[in-house]
Amino acid sequence: MLEHLIDFDPEVGAHPGAAVPVSKVDATDTINAKVQTMEWLTQMGAVDTTKAITNAEGSAAREAFTNFVAGMPPDATQGALTQVRTPEAVRHLVTLLSAYDWEFVNQAKELRGYTVAKLVEETKDSNANVRLKALALLGKVTEVALFTERIEVKKTDLTDEEIDKKLKDKLARFMDVTDIEIEDIVEKPQPITIDEIKRPDSDAA
Repeated sequence: MLEHLIDFDPEVGAHPGAAVPVSKVDATDTINAKVQTMEWLTQMGAVDTTKAITNAEGSAAREAFTNFVAGMPPDATQGALTQVRTPEAVRHLVTLLSAYDWEFVNQAKELRGYTVAKLVEETKDSNANVRLKALALLGKVTEVALFTERIEVKKTDLTDEEIDKKLKDKLARFMDVTDIEIEDIVEKPQPITIDEIKRPDSDAA
């Protein structure tokens, strides 16, 4: 069955990136890696898709599934995933996760419909506060979107002079600062009076 693997010579570097230890990845990455490996082996003809899963393989898949969906500690979940070693066990784990996903989606839809229906009932309550609260919550439902907040972002291109003026205006408002123009001060010579020209000896005469 595996004769074609004798001449299999993969290109070196075809899978870039260094190997990452299992302790450094989360459970989702580990499951994805196992699924990709199973798919690759299936494409290479190394997996018999008609082979039935054994009790041990089914037990390992179920334990890994339980740890994963129950949010067990990462070490415990990774430990359970390491026991999922065969393509059959991986396929069973994927089946369990897919069924759980679908059931979870259906339950969420049912709960959402139930919640909306109860809110509609509460809008007919005799208490005005209850009615207003129920109506407010119904208004936030996606299909109604009565109270959806919309934020409009307007982009305006300003020149350097306009930006400088806006900044100075803000500073003036918040810090009570005014823009002062500094000019060079040039000292002008003072005129000389007649009294300053007189000499001391002329007074004595």
